[in-house]
Amino acid sequence: MSQSESVEHAVARSLPSNQSVWSSYHLMVALALAMTAGRIAMVTSREGDTAFLSANDRSRWATVASLVEKGTYVIDQQIVIANPIHRNRRPWNTIDKVRHLGSDGQQHYYSSKPPLLATIVAGLYWIVYQITGLSLTQHPLYVPRLLLMLFNLPLLAAFFYATIASIHRVIENNWSRQIAAASVCFGTMVLPFSISLNNHLPACTATAVAMWIYLRSNTKQANPTDDSSRNSQDDKTVGSSKLGTFLWTCIAGAAATLGAANELPALSMTALWGCLFFIKDRSSWLPYLSGGLVIAAAFFGTNWIAHQSLRPPYAHRGNGQLLTSIETSAATSATKRDSPDPSLNQTLSTRLEDLGEFKKLGASNTKSLIVTESDEPSRWLVKNGQIQYALVQQEQQWRVYRWDDWYEYPGTYWKEGNRQGVDRGEPSKTTYLMNLTIGHHGLFSITPIWALLPLGWLLGLSTTNRTVRWFHLAVLVASLVCFLFYLNRPLIDRNYGGVSVCFRWLLWFAPLWLVVIAPAFEQLQRWRIGRLTAIALLAFSLFSVSTALQTPWQSPWIYRFWLFLGWIEG
Repeated sequence: MSQSESVEHAVARSLPSNQSVWSSYHLMVALALAMTAGRIAMVTSREGDTAFLSANDRSRWATVASLVEKGTYVIDQQIVIANPIHRNRRPWNTIDKVRHLGSDGQQHYYSSKPPLLATIVAGLYWIVYQITGLSLTQHPLYVPRLLLMLFNLPLLAAFFYATIASIHRVIENNWSRQIAAASVCFGTMVLPFSISLNNHLPACTATAVAMWIYLRSNTKQANPTDDSSRNSQDDKTVGSSKLGTFLWTCIAGAAATLGAANELPALSMTALWGCLFFIKDRSSWLPYLSGGLVIAAAFFGTNWIAHQSLRPPYAHRGNGQLLTSIETSAATSATKRDSPDPSLNQTLSTRLEDLGEFKKLGASNTKSLIVTESDEPSRWLVKNGQIQYALVQQEQQWRVYRWDDWYEYPGTYWKEGNRQGVDRGEPSKTTYLMNLTIGHHGLFSITPIWALLPLGWLLGLSTTNRTVRWFHLAVLVASLVCFLFYLNRPLIDRNYGGVSVCFRWLLWFAPLWLVVIAPAFEQLQRWRIGRLTAIALLAFSLFSVSTALQTPWQSPWIYRFWLFLGWIEG
């Protein structure tokens, strides 16, 4: 045996076998799931009377309860439930709600969240309700915990294994694989969001599954000499037949679309997944599209059933459809914030009657219009029974719109002047950019392992593996598009994702970015200082995760520390 062969055999013996590596994966996943289960078992609101941690998840829980117990998406009865002891407290109430005309001709409150996720959880709750007889309304502390166990833990496990399996395929060094797997289980803010009902965990899991199917069907198992016959058998499970390829691509399309259904900007990656599969196999467009259409039908279908609209509730923020215009010659013009002249009432009534508006469900038989101020200058809310219109003064006209601002209702939190803290919005885009990268909500300051992304993309885009190269390019494009999208949002939306432990709107990138930084771990392991750097980045990321395990609906630890120092105002 030559000296070089002896060295190779020594290195091979020093590396853990593939079986040992997977044993370490299983151990890390089991520990992370056990830790999450423990937190779910103890999750409690600040007041101690529910397992709801924020207005965000209360909004969804109210819908879940109402669907199963009342058979409706209307949450009117849920949000007024009082605490049995502290009667002034409304533990189900939420600022994340909208109000609009229901199918019964009355104004009702609904969750502002797309209803698909709440509908899925309601299906699970219905099974629990039928078996145990326990209701969310009567047991708001323990039933939510049970549902979180049944819903979030399987999703979290799927996220772990799909992401780890993808990493295992794109890098060969076992030390790098293990630290990457540790990053998956403990290094991102996915873990804190797993103790609450939210859209971010489903989006991460769906994205991870789509990624795993793509990489598994388009890459060979790395380091095959370390694999037992189990791996060669595994490789036959995907793409071994036309039917198998069709089904897996169909699942990938459904997963990619489900990611977008939970995180609308993830639609960019849904389109890019379609391109990646098409590049590999031009016949993949049919199964990919078929899977996506199933989820799209469910998304728009549940939205229509809940709101009689194809647009999700958060898309209803404007004046709505223009119905008619009235020249100032037909009515006296009003100055800004003055109520329109009473003479406008008769003219407006005549116009609406001619348009058939008084025949609509909920309209007043007396045709009496009530004009009140709205949130915006030069806009008034016109009520005709239960139907509402927006009356807007523009130049020498009164323009009448069918009211479509579902966020404007008595006592709304979203009215100018009512929003607090980060919800007021960041006026400076430069400051917003700084805080989103290295500041109090920074990607790199909150989760330092993301500092390896530039190196990961450099290595990924220069690899000879065509599949991996295209993957890295697609993730880079989607990342830039989504980041710039959020950076250039209007003032009301430049709020760092609201009160949460990170910039949560980019959290669905976690499985993609974890695979992107995997080659960076493999590069760093070559040197001792590199390994120490990788460990330090993971350790600081884990520090941030540990500060957020109480609830994901709190400001990041850096933000709170800066408040203490007086560097920023809350």
